Amino acid sequence: MKFNDELTLLLKARYPIIFINTVEEDRVEYVIRKHIKTSLNRSIYSWDFVDGYTNNPNNEGFAKRNPLQALELVERLTAETPAIFLLKDFNRFLTDISISRKLKNISRILKLQPKTIIIIGSDFNIPKELQDLITVVQFQLPTENEINHELTRLVTSLDINVDSELFESLTQACQGLSLERIRRVLSKIIATHKTIDKNSIGVLLSEKKQIISQTEILEYWSANERITNIGGVEKLKEWLKKRKTSFGLQASNYGLPTPRGLLLVGIQGTGKSLTAKAIATEWQLPLLKLDVGKLFGGIVGESESRLRQMIEVSETLAPCILWIDEIDKAFSNNESNGDSGTSNRVLATFISWLSEKTKPVFVVATANNVNLLPLEIIRKGRFDEIFFLDLPQQQEREQIFKIHIKEFRPNGWSSFDYEKLAQLSESFSGAEIRQSIIEAMYQAFYEQREFTTDDICLALNELIPLAQLETKQTLQLQNWAASGRIRLASSDSIYI
Repeated sequence: MKFNDELTLLLKARYPIIFINTVEEDRVEYVIRKHIKTSLNRSIYSWDFVDGYTNNPNNEGFAKRNPLQALELVERLTAETPAIFLLKDFNRFLTDISISRKLKNISRILKLQPKTIIIIGSDFNIPKELQDLITVVQFQLPTENEINHELTRLVTSLDINVDSELFESLTQACQGLSLERIRRVLSKIIATHKTIDKNSIGVLLSEKKQIISQTEILEYWSANERITNIGGVEKLKEWLKKRKTSFGLQASNYGLPTPRGLLLVGIQGTGKSLTAKAIATEWQLPLLKLDVGKLFGGIVGESESRLRQMIEVSETLAPCILWIDEIDKAFSNNESNGDSGTSNRVLATFISWLSEKTKPVFVVATANNVNLLPLEIIRKGRFDEIFFLDLPQQQEREQIFKIHIKEFRPNGWSSFDYEKLAQLSESFSGAEIRQSIIEAMYQAFYEQREFTTDDICLALNELIPLAQLETKQTLQLQNWAASGRIRLASSDSIYI
C-alpha cells in the first residue's frame, strides 16, 4: 500500500497515534501537508523541541522545550476542530512516565474526535506500554519516479543534455539516498565538474559509502576488478552478461524479475571472491561485504538484530551487490555448536529474506565446503543459480598466466611460453598460479635480472598446490559437481 493511501486509511479510522519512521523529516512533512490539503480538511500543527509549535500564528512558539505541554494543545482545541499534530523527534520522550501517561489519557479524546498525533522520528524504539496505542508506518526513500522527477528538474534547469542510458544509470545510483542527500551530491557534482556525465555515478556511489560506514557489519568495497581479469569460467561469464542490464527500468517494464543472487561453490583460489568484485564493477553497483564474524553477537537476541540491520541497510542502498564470503563457515549444518539455537534462528531469518526479498539486492555467496551448507540454502529458490568453479583446465591456465603476466609486464608479456607453463601447472588454482609468478619475480629480482618462463617453471616445481594436500576434499567436490546437481562455470570442464 502506498504511503498516502495508508495514511488516509489510518486517519479516517481514527488511529490515535501514528509513528512515521524516517530520516527525511522535511520530505515527509511536505508529503503530508500536500496530501492533507488535497484529500482531507484538517489543520496541521507542527512542533519541535527547540521552537515549539510553528506555522500557526495563534500558537507560535507554544510549548518550547516542553514536550508535556505540547500534548496539552490537543485538549485545548475544540472537539469539532479536525487537526493533525506533527511532533518531530517526540519518540525520544516516550520513556518519560509523564509523557507516557499523558498519551494514554488523551488517546481517549483522539479516538472520539477528528484529531491525530503523528510522531516523526528515526529511532525505532517504542516502550512496551505504548505499543498498543502507536501504529508504525514506514516512509520509504524516494522511488524511481521521484528520483526521475528530481533529475529531470535539475538537468532541465541547467540545460544539460543527458542520454537515456546515462539517465537510467544515474537513477539507479541515486536509489537508497534521501532526496536531500541526492540534491546535495548533485550540487557537489555540478560545482566540481560543471556538468553531469558518467563520472557522476562514481560520486553518487561514494556517497553511499558514508551510509555503510555507520554500520560495523557491512563493509563498502571499492571494486576495480573486471570480468576480463578472470581466466576461464566462460559459462559463468555468459550468465552474468545476460543479467547486466536487468536492474534497469526497461527490464522492469518488460516484466523481468530482478536477479536474486548467485552461490559460487568451489576449491579455494579458483576466483569466487574475484567474481563477486568483478560483478559489482561490470554492473556499476555498490559492493557491500558482510562480515559474518561480526554478525553473531554475544548478547541474546543481538545476532538477530544485527541481521535485521544488515538487511535494512542493504535494501536501503539497493540496487547493490551483497557479498557473503565463505557462507559455509557462517551457516554450518553442524547442530552441536552450543549457541542456544542462535545460528538456527539467524539462518531461518536469512533464508526467509533470500526467498521473499523484493528489493534489488543481488546476493553473491561463496563456499569452499558444500558439505557444511544446510540444505535450506542450496535449495532452488534461494539463489537464481549455483555454479561450481573447478580447478582450471590447461586452456584456462594459459589464460590465467596471460592475465597475470600482462598485469606485471604489460610490454613484455608476449615473450613467455604459456603452453609450457599451463602443462606444468596441473592441479594449480588461479591464486596459486599468480603466486608462482610472484615467486619467480622475487628470485629474478634477487639476482638483479628480468624474470623468465624458466623462473616460473622453477617456482611451479617448488610449490605444492592445495588440491594435492587436500585430495579427498577436492575429489569430493568434483564428484558432487559431476552428479549434475550444480551448474559448471567452465565450458571445457572435464565433466562435459
